[in-house]
Amino acid sequence: MDRRDALKVFGAGGLGLVGVACGARGPDRASAAETSADAGTAGAGSAVAGAAGAAPGTARTVTLQMLAADPKALPEPIADASPRTRSFLLEAREGVGEIEPGSTFDYMTFGGQIPGPMLRARQGDRVRLTVRSPKTNIRPHNVDLHAVYGPGGGASETLVLPGQEKTIEFRAMYPGAFIYHCAVPGLDMHISSGMYGMILIEPPEGLPKVDHELYLGQNEVYTNRSAGEGGHHAFDTASMLREDPTYVLLNGQKHALTADGRGPIVARRGETARVYFVNGGPNLTSSFHPIGNVWSKAWIAGALANQPLRYVQTLPVPPGSTGVFELEFPVPEPIKLVDHALTRVAHKGMLGIIDVQGARQASIFRAVDPRE
Repeated sequence: MDRRDALKVFGAGGLGLVGVACGARGPDRASAAETSADAGTAGAGSAVAGAAGAAPGTARTVTLQMLAADPKALPEPIADASPRTRSFLLEAREGVGEIEPGSTFDYMTFGGQIPGPMLRARQGDRVRLTVRSPKTNIRPHNVDLHAVYGPGGGASETLVLPGQEKTIEFRAMYPGAFIYHCAVPGLDMHISSGMYGMILIEPPEGLPKVDHELYLGQNEVYTNRSAGEGGHHAFDTASMLREDPTYVLLNGQKHALTADGRGPIVARRGETARVYFVNGGPNLTSSFHPIGNVWSKAWIAGALANQPLRYVQTLPVPPGSTGVFELEFPVPEPIKLVDHALTRVAHKGMLGIIDVQGARQASIFRAVDPRE
């Protein structure tokens, strides 16, 4: 971004804030600049979302449909072992989505979904990544990938204004599951609003086969209304500074992966699954737990070069990190995927379900008849 472009976005007084995208300090000033920009462009944001003229607080027209990422829609495991160049596109999309039925929110996303599309490569590959921002956006965006050796994880070289695109190329030097996220000034607001995802770098030998691979993301959202309250929820910086979210969400929407959303994940007894989990945050650590099951294998922080832990009940995933977890399904049951800080489940929306179907297995679990 040159000085002229920066002045268009931040104004002369905010030019120094561009350094945040390159790793410079200054989060308080950055948050203040983003808040001021949002206040000054509220009308523009409403117009972009198709809600011009709507009364304050009224639910707005939804422009981002099927916002919660399909947990089964991720790239196939990599079959070819020889290194190659893999090309990806991440498009920053701003718009209005339903955070729960009847309640709308101004989201910022990669690819119109939360978490953003999974990027998948193998150690030794060369990755060519293009970041694009449509002209309909009103904010700058970029991407910091934790899988990158390079300035700001690529943030400084991918900073785009509406109507721009930038491309970087890097070599995947080390294996693991890594977060990527927007890293402009006000990055905490952008991530909270949905701008994060995962890049998976498989080890040279690949990963063991499982029956299902699932892609899940957690983030918290800070609004000026209460969870369950209808109408349009505006972003609330004060509650973010207190780290007191309105919602804590799995795949971007309240109860998205249940019958109340796009539906539960379906599996069969006797199958296995691998969960790729990314915590965008921006502030809260997740205590990720499968109710009615355990993680049969767990790679903390997505560190696939290490041996996994075995049969773990709950694991912390801090903001800006990941976990890779495997599940076995020996009995039919609804497995509830939760953050075991359970107020987030009961009151803030953090719940997904894996519906394991099949015949009962009385030798493993049964209800005992009182007459026995």
